Amino acid sequence: MNYLDLLFPNPKCELVYFNDYSLLIAIVLSAQCTDKKVNSVTPILFDKYKSLEELKAADLKDLEGIIKPVGFRKKASYIKDIATILVDKYNGVVPADKKILVTLPGVGGKTANVFLSEFYNYPAIAVDTHVERVSKRLKLVSLNDDVVSIENKLMKKFPKDKWARIHLQLVLFGRYYCKAINPDCVHCELKDLCIRK
Repeated sequence: MNYLDLLFPNPKCELVYFNDYSLLIAIVLSAQCTDKKVNSVTPILFDKYKSLEELKAADLKDLEGIIKPVGFRKKASYIKDIATILVDKYNGVVPADKKILVTLPGVGGKTANVFLSEFYNYPAIAVDTHVERVSKRLKLVSLNDDVVSIENKLMKKFPKDKWARIHLQLVLFGRYYCKAINPDCVHCELKDLCIRK
């Protein structure tokens, strides 16, 4: 934790958003895609469709065209369905309830955790590809652990009031230092703990 605090004293989510639903949609779009790529698409999407009502009424083919760079045509229907549900059932507000969030199309446990920790400062650790890789390399979890096991083990290892912060720090550490290919092991102060040494 001290080392991650040194590297990332003010960790921030790198997705660009302006309100609750724009963050949720950006996270859904980020599945198997980089934040950088998502950030190149969302300004176009939200400039054209300026409200949930407009997204609800959007032409599916037009949405598919806009979000094509982030892959998966299915994500376009997720956007339209999420907008419809939020407008029709939740007065246009994204619920601060994980059980409700995971019922939305395209929203799983990881997406819900990222949203809740970022927008509502809810204590959660979302396990994405970076968090999984770093946790396994640093022997915080077992190599054969799945994402649910990793999440549960990390929650036991770190204080609850630090979960949202440590999640962001692990993401950033995995993205910029402990990369999948060519990690910067030479300069890493955690290399003695790592399975790669």
